[in-house]
Amino acid sequence: MNFRWKYNPTFLRIKFGLKQILLPLMVFQFIRTVLFPTSFDVILLGLLALLYVAIVFDWL
Repeated sequence: MNFRWKYNPTFLRIKFGLKQILLPLMVFQFIRTVLFPTSFDVILLGLLALLYVAIVFDWL
């Protein structure tokens, strides 16, 4: 079978939207982690950064 697209267009729209939302959210979370450091904030910041890197390098 020969498919027209590698990914579903809806998936690409969601991925593009996440890419735009994640960077400001990571900056906010970084500031929050610097001011009020808790283990949850550090883990959340790491997960957000990992998700952003995965989207940028097209691992998803």
